Amino acid sequence: MRAVALSTGRQLLSLVVSFAVVGVLWIGLLRAFDVSSYIGKGPFDVWTYLVLEPEAAANRALVLGQLGQTLLDAGMGFSAGMAAAVAAAGVFTLFRGVEQALMPVALILRSVPLVALAPMIILVFGRQEAAVAAMGGIVVLFPALVTIIFGLRSASPAMLDVVRVYGGSRFDAFRKVAMPSSAPAFFTALRVSIPGALTGALLAEWLATGQGLGYGIVSAVSRARYDQVWAGVVVVTLASILLYAVVSALEAALQRRNGS
Repeated sequence: MRAVALSTGRQLLSLVVSFAVVGVLWIGLLRAFDVSSYIGKGPFDVWTYLVLEPEAAANRALVLGQLGQTLLDAGMGFSAGMAAAVAAAGVFTLFRGVEQALMPVALILRSVPLVALAPMIILVFGRQEAAVAAMGGIVVLFPALVTIIFGLRSASPAMLDVVRVYGGSRFDAFRKVAMPSSAPAFFTALRVSIPGALTGALLAEWLATGQGLGYGIVSAVSRARYDQVWAGVVVVTLASILLYAVVSALEAALQRRNGS
């Protein structure tokens, strides 16, 4: 119980430090670049917009409603990208020939900016959920794929040899040794993919669906609603930090359960 309390305390402290660092950088950069107060809003300005001014309730409903849509879109892209990354990592690890054939194609596609791919994705999938999942999945797929492959290949050679000595197949070695040993890399891929999924969702909303914070921020900029712009940026940043912390907490809980 004490270990759980200490771990929880460390997670909360890390979360507070993350918020503090973001706040200090926010204020510092506004001052360092001498950004006009009309355009650059600080933490108190955002707090006023969301909490203190008479229209605060309507403002919160607007921004949080857009955030909810963005989180839903990010979840679709995250799920699609992670599922594809896990499946491809397993195939590439078991069959090196498939990796040698397909990995160069994947790297070429990764080098193309998503903004350039977006018109083709919209043309193929339309402007609905499928396009959102495709854009978010592309952002998530490649970093997660590389990380998970690295984890699968970090399995102990001695343990792999033990499985083979006892008559196990390559798939048995993969299932009983490589997959458990890749758990840290898998959680690393989850953490890395969270901001990527949010970025993909924002881009898809801006270019395709016309919903969520991605479209809301662009629309607010065009109407010089900079308080709404900064509020949207703040809430999506906080959501990213919180989701990162949740994944870290799940990883810590799994490590305690396994006694590591």
